[in-house]
Amino acid sequence: MLALALAVAVLAKPHVVWKPIPFGAARKAEMARYAEKHYGIRSWVLHPKVIVEHFTANESFSATWNAFAANAPDPELGELPGPCAHFVVDKDGTIYQLVPLNVMCRHTVGLNYAAIGIEHVGMSDAEILHDPAQLRASLALTAWLMARFHIPLADVIGHNESLTSPFHKELYAPWAHQTHGDWSRADMDVYRAKLRQRR
Repeated sequence: MLALALAVAVLAKPHVVWKPIPFGAARKAEMARYAEKHYGIRSWVLHPKVIVEHFTANESFSATWNAFAANAPDPELGELPGPCAHFVVDKDGTIYQLVPLNVMCRHTVGLNYAAIGIEHVGMSDAEILHDPAQLRASLALTAWLMARFHIPLADVIGHNESLTSPFHKELYAPWAHQTHGDWSRADMDVYRAKLRQRR
């Protein structure tokens, strides 16, 4: 009985504050065009198979929200939509959801068609791993998403691990090997070990 109660507690949805960015018909159409060019899929609809962890490289939720809401084209191709993530975990542990979970967000080259993006307000992996409130909220959110979408632990990755995902696909050749430095494998191994302890 206790084990069942603990399992239910682990899988319960954490408190999430709905703070949507503008993502209407025009931005969805931009996302569909992007998906066709980069993945061969003319759709903005997300079928989650991966969770990608990021950090914002700033210290402010509001700055992050504003950047995602602006829908600015990327500097290399001038392509829309602009970047976004589904969730942002603030430093005090508040979880904000910016985009519905059935909508693709542009957060990880090669994986946007299959991945939920979680941003963490902060400047480094270590900063987040050593913030108890933020880390606790992040783990609760990720564990709940894993359960909801049947995503295995191996498919919870840091942005820096994107090229190793079996779901990675990028049709635009200059970006086929592009990734970012946030959430290295070493730090994600620590994060995944903490997730494993919750199961």
